[in-house]
Amino acid sequence: MKKVVFTIFSLVIAALLYKGYSFYSAITPQANTFWQVSNQNSTQIVDHQAWQILLDRYLLEEENFRVFNYSTVSSADKQALKDYIQSLSSIDPRQLNRNEQLAYWVNLYNALTVDLVVEHYPIASIKEIGDGITGPWNIEAIEIADQAVTLNQIEHKILRPIWQDPRIHYVINCASLGCPDLPYKALSSSDIEYQLNQAAVMFINQNKGVDINNEKLVLSSIYNWFSEDFGENQTELMTHISQFAKPELKNKLAEITKQKSFNIEFQYDWKLNVPLAGHVN
Repeated sequence: MKKVVFTIFSLVIAALLYKGYSFYSAITPQANTFWQVSNQNSTQIVDHQAWQILLDRYLLEEENFRVFNYSTVSSADKQALKDYIQSLSSIDPRQLNRNEQLAYWVNLYNALTVDLVVEHYPIASIKEIGDGITGPWNIEAIEIADQAVTLNQIEHKILRPIWQDPRIHYVINCASLGCPDLPYKALSSSDIEYQLNQAAVMFINQNKGVDINNEKLVLSSIYNWFSEDFGENQTELMTHISQFAKPELKNKLAEITKQKSFNIEFQYDWKLNVPLAGHVN
């Protein structure tokens, strides 16, 4: 009986993966109350300079999107990345104010993701890390305030439910070409609104975010996977996208959305976000 159940489960999983379903997106946001605490009177500033140095060295612009040059990360910088992550693990983010917390968690998420890929490189996709079904997102990545923390917990138990801001999707990076680009500047509490808005503008005006081809609207799968974060219906989703669309795209969206009905297709590229010449087959 157990063998039959396992076989059925395996077939279901295979079918879901074949259809492009992603366990990266299979979690409803639900706040972990342990992390909901903040200190709005705090003036503590977390030092993210080490992360910025790594971004300056290895984050590259390529054909209107950013890629990370994992293959060239030096041994010294691999250690510098681990030291930076360790420095964040020694901080209790509950003692920070909300903006400083947001910068802390986003920078930590992105640094942990880069560290994971660097450790396992060369790979063709981040989904190769882990058990092959849930990927690396449920692996214990770090311990903070005596709490084991995974990437999924940072995204779905902390960032999404506590801030309830759809722009957060544009600043966390899952090391894939289809993902919003890794921010070229470490997030900073002093500039957080500008950085969130700029990241939204960047992604929405890239073809991987929003693409209109022969009057067919193709959106990134993040708008499907995390649809509840972008509004209660298609109208609210399109309002969000139009808010950050540049004039040419905004006009095209207006032409499409004024139709009585229109279809949306979704796309996502899970190939690793490396320079095009460096893709592993």
